[in-house]
Amino acid sequence: MSNIIVLGAGMVGSTMAIDMAKNHSVSITDFNKGALDKAVKKCDKLSQIVLDVTNKAALQKTISPFDLVICAVPGFLGFETLKAIIEAEKNVIDISFFPENSLELNELAKQKNITAIVDCGVAPGMGNIILGYYNEKLNITDFECLVGGLPKVKKWPFNYKAPFSPVDVIEEYTRPARYVENGNVVVKDALSDVEFVDFDGVGTLESFNSDGLRSIIYTMTHIPNMKEKTLRYPGHIEYINVLKKSGFFNEEKININGIDISPLEFSSKILFNEWKLGDTEEEITVMRITLKGTNKIGESKTIVYNLHDEFCPKTITSSMARTTGYTATAAANLFLDGLFKEKGVFPPELVGKHEKCFNYFLNYLKERNVIYTKVEL
Repeated sequence: MSNIIVLGAGMVGSTMAIDMAKNHSVSITDFNKGALDKAVKKCDKLSQIVLDVTNKAALQKTISPFDLVICAVPGFLGFETLKAIIEAEKNVIDISFFPENSLELNELAKQKNITAIVDCGVAPGMGNIILGYYNEKLNITDFECLVGGLPKVKKWPFNYKAPFSPVDVIEEYTRPARYVENGNVVVKDALSDVEFVDFDGVGTLESFNSDGLRSIIYTMTHIPNMKEKTLRYPGHIEYINVLKKSGFFNEEKININGIDISPLEFSSKILFNEWKLGDTEEEITVMRITLKGTNKIGESKTIVYNLHDEFCPKTITSSMARTTGYTATAAANLFLDGLFKEKGVFPPELVGKHEKCFNYFLNYLKERNVIYTKVEL
């Protein structure tokens, strides 16, 4: 049994803490005491610690007794929090999905002789793991990831609910999207190149460019075509574009009756209630990973992995928390079991490349009824 600390008691953080508590001693931290109380109410094995991760000295002191840190703070706090954890010489699994390049911390992690597995959720996360594994088997020419979390019940106008902060969702809609085409990195506005795609059990969804390739732009430079697109119910993108083009997501403050306010901050507050996913609200996570390439004898291969996961009424856990959180706890247990011992910063594709690790992820998720189905064409 190891001593684990989870930073962040949101929907995903608490799910990870509860999963890790099956076999380990787990403490969970958050700035919000109410969030901690809620997590402990679901699992009385958890110990709670009120912590502000922006207080670097307090953070490093708090994590010092623990064997492993699992970081699930909001994206805007992620990079500096991860850096502080590495500086404190603590091994870490991170799913904060910050906009900065995590590989910038690789040398620091090596100097501190620690392992940091980052971006270890559903996407980025399992998509990377699948890519990393098949990159060892095939000469890959094309990689596409289509992914989205959706409420089962559509509510006009957005037909959307989020298990995490609206600020992080809006970031996905405003950050320029990078993809790779014919070996070149192409940058387009998020929400561009809208396409309609059909999924069994869901129907027609719309996909759009988002900046989800992240580390594989740097680690898989030999693959000429790579793209990640987000999925929503039809009509969602038009409403988001209305807000975006009208300035509701601008960060620059405006003065209203003598009060300076950021349109983004205002919009986030409004959308928080509109997008907040209820604790027992049913939702689904849909993902399709498509890989194209040739095997060692030159035969063309197309590999497709599909995921359709739903809210679990037994554990009262959202599908996004399950698919994201259990990938990260798989990485945590895989590391603790000694299957991955390399030092530095590792995005999931550099872990999934190892067959034992790849199979560990799939089996761990299957045990929790998160099932990826494979089709080979």
